[in-house]
Amino acid sequence: MREFDEKKFEEPTLSREQIFHGQIFQVVKDLVSLPDDTMGTRELVFHNGGVAVAPIIDDKLILVGQYRKAFEKFIFEVPAGKLEDNELDNPKAAALRELEEETGYTAEQLVEISSFYGTPGFSSEKTYLYFPSGLTKLENPRPKDEGEFLEVVEVTLDEAKIMIEEGQICDAKTIMSVWYWELQNLKTQGDLDA
Repeated sequence: MREFDEKKFEEPTLSREQIFHGQIFQVVKDLVSLPDDTMGTRELVFHNGGVAVAPIIDDKLILVGQYRKAFEKFIFEVPAGKLEDNELDNPKAAALRELEEETGYTAEQLVEISSFYGTPGFSSEKTYLYFPSGLTKLENPRPKDEGEFLEVVEVTLDEAKIMIEEGQICDAKTIMSVWYWELQNLKTQGDLDA
């Protein structure tokens, strides 16, 4: 790991103004002291974080399609959702909940492949990305969230890559899931060829 003095880059908060406090996130405007002894402002979004699950059954990835109002488009994503206040210390439980609500499946095991900040320039949202194993279809799964309308599809790796090229898959967590899936396939093929 590269070592450096990160303290010299810190931006101490001099004051904070709350702009908005909603059910999913809050927005603040901070006045900060910059490393060159000047002042600057930072508009920040605080969010509990989220989870995403990339379920693969019979060499097909389960995706959920939904309309995303923020950019007025219907897209396909891996099952995902926000961390509830009581799940902040247990993102795996949230991932299992979202998997069940959105696909009707549960998993025996979840392996975290990554956790990442999607937009670190202004948001604290951290997403935990899991690959499940031991998937089982439930007879009576939890219901979807109120007001959530989803189209569940299963796609091959090649189909998922085409969906990325065509913009039907355009979010980071799903693109990352597809790339990880492809890497795992390449590793497996490499093991078979050796």
